[in-house]
Amino acid sequence: MAAGRNGLITALDIGSTKVCCFIARPDGAGGMRVIGIGHQIARGMRAGAVVDMEAAEEAVRGAVEAAERMAKERIASVLLSFSAGRPASRLIDVETDIAGHEIGERDLKRAQAQAHLLAQRASEGREILNTIPAGYSIDGTPGYREPRGMFGARLGLRLHVVSADIGPLRNLKLLAERCHLEIAALVVAPYASGFSTLVEDEMDLGVTLIDMGGGSTDVAVFYDGHMIHTDQVPVGGNHVTNDIARGLSTSSAHAERLKTLHGSAVAGPDDEHAMVSVPRVGESGADAVQQIPRSMLIGIIQPRIEETLELVRDRLQASGLARTAGRRAVLTGGAALLTGVREHAARVLDKQVRVGRPLGVHGLAEATEGPAFATAAGLLAYAERGPGQGHTEYLAEAASGDGRIQRLGRWFKENF
Repeated sequence: MAAGRNGLITALDIGSTKVCCFIARPDGAGGMRVIGIGHQIARGMRAGAVVDMEAAEEAVRGAVEAAERMAKERIASVLLSFSAGRPASRLIDVETDIAGHEIGERDLKRAQAQAHLLAQRASEGREILNTIPAGYSIDGTPGYREPRGMFGARLGLRLHVVSADIGPLRNLKLLAERCHLEIAALVVAPYASGFSTLVEDEMDLGVTLIDMGGGSTDVAVFYDGHMIHTDQVPVGGNHVTNDIARGLSTSSAHAERLKTLHGSAVAGPDDEHAMVSVPRVGESGADAVQQIPRSMLIGIIQPRIEETLELVRDRLQASGLARTAGRRAVLTGGAALLTGVREHAARVLDKQVRVGRPLGVHGLAEATEGPAFATAAGLLAYAERGPGQGHTEYLAEAASGDGRIQRLGRWFKENF
């Protein structure tokens, strides 16, 4: 679906803290082999949204050009992740009369067209990002994943619709245009992360994916092989860094370094005696560096991590899907690497928790094999597996220049 003229597939993850570009080629064995990697510190981004177009463009160009140099190829189209604009889920159920004949492609498209019409009405003022079939039913009996070839009187479809605010989405599209990149598909970030970190049994039995990024924490619930819910908590790893910077009167760069080298979300027996050097912001000379016990640093980090996980728990309970989400949770994103986060997640969420790393993507460098790069790797897995499962991307039509009249004409052609 997203392969360029040279057969390559490019994933671009523009986050709050980093911009990552993977260029890959199908390896012929059902997987992807990465041949180009580029990543830059994200600039001009906040909580996944563009706030400085010039700075963001420079970061994206740098990441893409680095990946192109490594791959020795030029790319024009990308699979792009999206996490801004308050992504929200809605499940839409429709039924269509099939008069007892064998169910075919035309019947599925008719049901999807009805669901899309309802989704557009329900998402007024917002842009539809992804529409994902979350299951079919025949004559009121649910549980069908592939109804083609079956017989029945009525075909039902449950469609999972993910929408977002229009403004941040248009700004991201403008950013891609300024970098001379065509968007082959736009995929909500936790959905992409799920493709790279979850195994099939987890998706079937029920699992909660928690993508702990820099500017926000994205949540996705998978059940019966599909993503059935997504939500977002506006708190991420950057908030921990800011807490450290304010609490210890140091710069953001030093706060990030302290978090990475000495930070933890759980206290240890030696933390009162282990001393950490903290450069004070704006000072020089003998008083420029202060010594603090490591327990003080942990005392700043721990409450913010607990707050984030408690917000995730509350959102899951409010969605009514806490039980459907199963007894397992998978953590991804750069903040998931912080010591003690997994233990806190297991306690707060009352689930079995593991840290998810990219699976099924070959050729990754050691520095890009961790959970911080799960979304970019998941975009590659999506290109291989997602469209084949019947997932409809709204940008597939937008990129081809089709307007509402053209789409309406194509719908009549396909269904009558």
